[in-house]
Amino acid sequence: MSKTSKALLLVLLLGMTLSGIAQVGRPADFGERYTLKQVVVLSRHNIRSPLSGKRSALQRITPHEWRQWSSAPGELSLRGGALETIMGQYFRKWLVSEGLMQENEIPAEGAMRFYANSLQRTIATAQCFSSGMLPVANVCVERHCEIGKMDPVFNPQITDDNESFKALARQQIMKMGGEIGMAGIGEKMAENFKVLEQVLDIELSAACREGDTCHFRTDDAHVYIVKNREPGMGGSLRLACQAADALVLQYYEEPNAVKAAFGDTICWEEWVSISAIKDWYGDVLFTAPAVARQVARPLLQTMLEELLNEGRKFTFLCGHDSNIGSVLAALDAEDYSLPQTIERKTPIGCKLVIGRWENTEGQSFASLNLVYQSTDQLRSMALLDLENPPMTFPIRLKGLNANADGLCPFEALIQRMDSLARQK
Repeated sequence: MSKTSKALLLVLLLGMTLSGIAQVGRPADFGERYTLKQVVVLSRHNIRSPLSGKRSALQRITPHEWRQWSSAPGELSLRGGALETIMGQYFRKWLVSEGLMQENEIPAEGAMRFYANSLQRTIATAQCFSSGMLPVANVCVERHCEIGKMDPVFNPQITDDNESFKALARQQIMKMGGEIGMAGIGEKMAENFKVLEQVLDIELSAACREGDTCHFRTDDAHVYIVKNREPGMGGSLRLACQAADALVLQYYEEPNAVKAAFGDTICWEEWVSISAIKDWYGDVLFTAPAVARQVARPLLQTMLEELLNEGRKFTFLCGHDSNIGSVLAALDAEDYSLPQTIERKTPIGCKLVIGRWENTEGQSFASLNLVYQSTDQLRSMALLDLENPPMTFPIRLKGLNANADGLCPFEALIQRMDSLARQK
């Protein structure tokens, strides 16, 4: 193992120690102390093909051939569909064990809702999950726009770009890089860029031969904030994120790990290092508090309505990593780093699971967990059940005191969400 890899491993292990360890078990297991009354799930879609096709910049920055995918650019892959069905089957086992549903339930009208962003990968993910969870119910996934168009509820776009907001947003983003701002963000990625460059063999690429890109620069990242558009970024970090995203997806989809890395044998820490480029990109664009509160508001309003719907016992909302990241940032979640996955923030197919629990005295509490398939479970397509569950990581919100069982008062969560939903 190289010195760089050893240093990366030390940082990763320290991050796990500070942020907590994922539970290998149900999203909550309280015995008879609490009864599960309702669940709201905000899910990221499962494995998709890269967003860019072969003739894009992705092909120009490596001499290697990318994987031949089973789906068109940006669409859910066959493997992703199978993995999501497996996750749906696990949720069925969990919810049956908690008494929230029957084994082969056909839910009463209005009792369950499956609502997805109007893109193929999100609709297909919701459909596959519902097939695993409710195999005989013939669920119809709700969508509000024509296929291929972003639904405003899931579209993390800027709605107010007045000068005071933009100044605050840029200040908060710059703070992520320390004293030197955006250049500091680039410097934090310097070693990650090197790992990615080596795997891509970027110096042998067409982009390098033509004098375009031989290295990912650390000093050219810039963010733009425009009304009615997602926060955007230009510079090397954006290009590196596209490459890292495609490479990580290829690692999930391709059974041969060496082939997935274009013939290189790279270690776990190096995969984590490559994936961290995506994490940083998402954090910069969507987790600055001012930005997060604005772009997450429509989705928080929807989640709040679902939690307050007395007739609803299960809700599945399917969107993107930007949705989960911005919602958690808006809710002021404590920092975390997920174990047993190369994606430490919002792994492919992960779910923010909010449970409403009632104790024996009739008091309501809330649990918040990220539930996700570990990287090994994704790559091996492991079957999941109560004895072999996905990973479950508890999320803590700053300022909301949890009890001995890790639950916060349900009303306190509702008040926080309501306050965020009302902000202009």
